[in-house]
This record gives sequence, structure tokens and C-alpha cells, in this order.
Amino acid sequence: MTQPTDAPRGCTLALLAAALEPTAHGWHVFPLRPGDKRPAGHAEQRCPGTGRCADGHLKPEQRATLDRDLIVTAWTSQPYNIGIATGPSGLLVVDLDVRKPEEQEGTPDGVESLLALCERAGQALPATYQVRTPSGGQHLYFTQPAGMRLHSTAGRLGHHIDTRGWGGYVVAPGSTTPHGAYTVTDDSPIAPLPAWLADLLSKRPKPDPHTIMTPVRDGTKAARVALERECAIIRSAIEGGGQGQKGRNSTLHESTCKVARFVAWGNISRSTVEEAIQAAGESTGLSAAECTTTIRSAMDWILTHATPREAT
Repeated sequence: MTQPTDAPRGCTLALLAAALEPTAHGWHVFPLRPGDKRPAGHAEQRCPGTGRCADGHLKPEQRATLDRDLIVTAWTSQPYNIGIATGPSGLLVVDLDVRKPEEQEGTPDGVESLLALCERAGQALPATYQVRTPSGGQHLYFTQPAGMRLHSTAGRLGHHIDTRGWGGYVVAPGSTTPHGAYTVTDDSPIAPLPAWLADLLSKRPKPDPHTIMTPVRDGTKAARVALERECAIIRSAIEGGGQGQKGRNSTLHESTCKVARFVAWGNISRSTVEEAIQAAGESTGLSAAECTTTIRSAMDWILTHATPREAT
């Protein structure tokens, strides 16, 4: 984090200013790789156990800081992008993604899904601080409800709607990637998260106890083949890749849904699937907390809605 850089000084100073700006709001920041959305530094599975990690690996959320001296030291040495650790910052950010190139026309994007959710609930969202992502997505910033500790979710509120809370982070405005910059589109004061959204995010869907799934006698082999295939797909995913390539979190969610059917059918245990997919997700650089949140969300949804499979 203190290696010299050949980046233009103006670029480094602009990013330093962008890194210091969130701290005025009490938001904790940490370095992301230059021109990238991934945290700088080593991944948990490659932690040397020395230096700052002598007492255990420090994840980005734990490394995030308000300390001006640490921030100045980091951003005057490298043109890091800026990550905001949403949990310690008291934030819940609603992340609205755009439609994927490979999706059929008419598939709702994050904005459309959120509008539909508001219409069903008979509620409206207050004006709040918003950031546009390079892909055209939107980040809506809210403060976490008092006395609650909302974690990140994937797809809990609807298609192409994720949230970033405890265990997650967002890329701060002023950061850039090869696809463009993160820019503020609405500098309204940050609104409290509406109670009805907090209620939806705090309730975990539960499987219907009356739904009985019929085990398939020869399903174990098929389940393990599916699990191995989806883990390989997860490990090969690249966050934010172009040419129709899904992001790591989206891939993790979709692959979990595919294998979760076999859990619902009684072919393989939930713990076996979650352990394997968790390891595959973390190998891509996703945090353990983010993987856990995404996997549980997908698993719970499938176990609630899966259609029983008849024995052959």
C-alpha cells in the first residue's frame, strides 16, 4: 500500500480528495485497486499472517478508516480507487443494476424492479444521495435504522436489486474504471432507510414446512456433478467483465440457485453445497460475508419456491 507509483500527481491528488470527502460524513474508507472495484491488498486465503494481519486477517471492512493520516499516506503513494465500508459507516446502499446483455428484451432492470416493488407496497422512496456507476446502474444511499444491523443482500428485494450494508462496500464517487467514473447524480442529504424496506430486509424467507420434496434414488451423482460444474463457473467469473460476462456476485447467486434445487429434492445436504460454493466464491476475491449473504439468499429462495421432483 506504500509502493511508489508512476501515476500522474494530479490523478493521485484528485483521488486523495475523493477519499477524504466521505470521511466528512463519517464514512469509513479503504483502498481499492487502481482502476478497479476490488479491494487492494491480499485475499484472505493468501494472508501471510504478518504485519497488520499478525493477529488474524483483516478484511476490507476491518481496514476501513476515518484516520486522515492513514488515508493521506495511502493515496499519495498509489492512485487507489475508493471503497466505502457501508456497515461501519452506518449506511445501507440500494444497488440497482442494469439489464445484462444476454438477458431477453423486457427483462426488468434494477430501477424498474424497484419501482414495481414500491408500487406493490404502496410506498414511495424519499429523495436521497445517489451515485451513478460506470455501467449505468445507481447507488441509493440511506442511513441504517437505529438499533438494526442490516447486512448485504443479493436479489432479496427484486431482480437486479442488491443492497450493501454490514459485510459489504460500495465504490465511492471519484473512482474510475476502464468503463467510466462513479459520479454523484443527486447530492440530497442522505435519507433514513424507509421502515417498510428495513422490514423486508430484516425478514429472512423461510421454507414452507408443508412442502415435501421427494428424494430421487439416483440423484446423488447428478447433484455432485452439478455442484462441481457450478463451482468451476464461479471460480472463472470476473467482476464487471464485458462481452456479456456476469459479475462475480451475480454468478454466485445464479449458480447457488441451480444447485439448491438438488438440496430441495433431497439429493445433497445444504451444508455440503454451501461450504463448496462459499470456497469457490471467496477464491474470486469476494468477501466471506458477501458470499455467505448471497448464498443464503439464493438457497432460501429456492427452498421456498422449488417444485417437488417426482421419483423415477
